[in-house]
Amino acid sequence: MSNRQTDYLDREEIRELSRRYMRGLDRLDKPLLQSVFADDATVDYGFFQGSASDFVDFAHNVLGEHLTNHHMLGQMMVDVRGDEAVGEIYFQAFHRILADGEEKDLFIAGRYLDRYAKQDGAWKISFRSEVNDWARTDPAADDALKQNTAAIIGARAPEDYSMPFFPESN
Repeated sequence: MSNRQTDYLDREEIRELSRRYMRGLDRLDKPLLQSVFADDATVDYGFFQGSASDFVDFAHNVLGEHLTNHHMLGQMMVDVRGDEAVGEIYFQAFHRILADGEEKDLFIAGRYLDRYAKQDGAWKISFRSEVNDWARTDPAADDALKQNTAAIIGARAPEDYSMPFFPESN
């Protein structure tokens, strides 16, 4: 395999870490979320600094208080440097929250700044930070979805409709 092909496959495996990270957040799937981090990984989100393992517990507890979450990934820059790499991953996050007894929509957009390490042939996040570029809170606004009683509505693991499609993350 050429260096170019190897570099592409490495970057794709690294991008997959962020996709699994987002799924772990949205489905409140702690094992999946933990699986993207190296054993000694650390995170710095400003409001949380510490081990990735402690962060997984923290995120699970915070997001568990939300009614729902939906994270989206944007452009991804990944620079592979042998068995180490760095990345900048854009994201947008939707959180349905309760504030003062009312449902609100909290939107946050920003970037993850990461370091990765290849250990035993597999890439893992060794450090993740979150840089927030903008945020806003609006009154909940999804009456059309609530009125369509035939719509399939997302849920957390293990009840989400997608779980049979990805049994390895159950």
